[in-house]
Amino acid sequence: MKHFVCVKDFEDYAYQILPRDTLDYYRGGAGREETLKSNRTSFSKYKIRPRCLRDVSRRDLSSIVLGQTVSVPIGISPSSMQRMAHPEGECANKLIKRAENAGFKALVLTVDSPMVGLRVADIKNGFKLPSHLRLANFQGDHSTTVSGKGTNTGSALNNLGDLYDPSLTWDDIKWLKSITHLPLVLKGILTAEDALLAANSGVAGILVSNHGGRQVDGWPASIEALSEVVNAVGDRVEIFMDGGITDGTDVFKALALGAKMVFIGRPALWGLACGGEEGVKQILSILRTEFEYAMAISGCPSVRNIERSMVVHESHYSKL
Repeated sequence: MKHFVCVKDFEDYAYQILPRDTLDYYRGGAGREETLKSNRTSFSKYKIRPRCLRDVSRRDLSSIVLGQTVSVPIGISPSSMQRMAHPEGECANKLIKRAENAGFKALVLTVDSPMVGLRVADIKNGFKLPSHLRLANFQGDHSTTVSGKGTNTGSALNNLGDLYDPSLTWDDIKWLKSITHLPLVLKGILTAEDALLAANSGVAGILVSNHGGRQVDGWPASIEALSEVVNAVGDRVEIFMDGGITDGTDVFKALALGAKMVFIGRPALWGLACGGEEGVKQILSILRTEFEYAMAISGCPSVRNIERSMVVHESHYSKL
């Protein structure tokens, strides 16, 4: 595998080696892809206010998430069709009881997908699930039964549309909580109103996400919506974020704005495409190193030292 030093190196190489329809499926977004672009560009609108002359000779990147200690607050978001990037794809597919039996520590439920978003590139490409791949969770003895209430959205992903259920409500969250002892995290919340409903339903966490800009164009960037959710319920549930994370400084900014942990989607896919498991490890290592440098040089020896006042919107400086 080539020697890469940043996430962009992996992305550029993945663009060269992936088949066009696979690449477009991974990198594409809904509509004109303005939300997709905003996920990245919005990070540059937030500036780090560094603190000087603080002892950063010993650095601790660990954090406690849902009662578990993690070595660095960076994880990988759920991303489908990973075997299109590499033959090994995901290490495993497991649902509720299988997740419990396998020792997983939490469940993440995506709540922003009553239907598949209209993704122009996939429609133009006539994207279909490659013939050598299957939806593992919906086959065999361990398959899950689709409710029958799903709808075919008319998008290019017709082979997936029937698996979506547009009738799901907050009552289904109560039901899900009743059949598992694992903490439940809701992925896809962008507003204070839904954040409050989530907290009132007793979930353990909220993953602020716009589905990588793949559902409806015009939704806010995840980093833009983060503060609204944190201000609404940040003291009641743990808040996480994904969308647009491509550098360690992005991690720093998200944590300062109230995220407990961040997750990456596409960068992990680029690593997978370029080098399989080793490529994903390199992506995480690069982000960890960049985050550690951002912390130390900004005056934070540990994650606990990252304060809200250390990141401001660029408009802060125009008001001075």
